[in-house]
Amino acid sequence: MQVEIDFEVFKALTAQLENETDTYNEVIRRLLGLPASEPALLPGELDTPGLPTPPQANALSPFASGGVLFSNVYFPNDTVFRATYKGKTYRARIQQSQWVDEFGNVRTSPSDAASAISGTNVNGWRFWFVRRPTDEDWQRMDALKR
Repeated sequence: MQVEIDFEVFKALTAQLENETDTYNEVIRRLLGLPASEPALLPGELDTPGLPTPPQANALSPFASGGVLFSNVYFPNDTVFRATYKGKTYRARIQQSQWVDEFGNVRTSPSDAASAISGTNVNGWRFWFVRRPTDEDWQRMDALKR
C-alpha cells in the first residue's frame, strides 16, 4: 500500500525523525499515539544463529541466574535483542551477565552496541527491540523505562 503525501507533509515528517534508524512509519505512529512497531519475528528467533545458547539456570530467584542492569531496568541472562539498521537485522543476547553481540563482542550498554553498528552516536533504548525470557512478545527497549 502506498499513501500519497505532498512535499510540505514530507518535510514535516522528515523534521520529526529522531535518528537515522527512525522511519516515517514510526513518526506517524508517534503522532497518532500508537505503540512502536516491532520487527517481524523470524522463525527460530530465540535460537538465533550466531549467538551461543547459554546454559539454563536452576536457581529459584530470577536475579540468581545473573543478568545486567541498564538504567535501572534488569535484563536477565538469556534476554535477546534485535534491531534492523539499513535493511540488515542485528542480534545480541545477555549471557554470563554481559551484553554479547552476534559476533561475540561484549558491549557496555545498548547505546554502545547500537553505535558499534551504526558508526555514530545512537540512543540504544530506541534502537533495540528486546525479549526477556519471561516476555511473550518483543518490545522496544525504551518501553521498559516507562
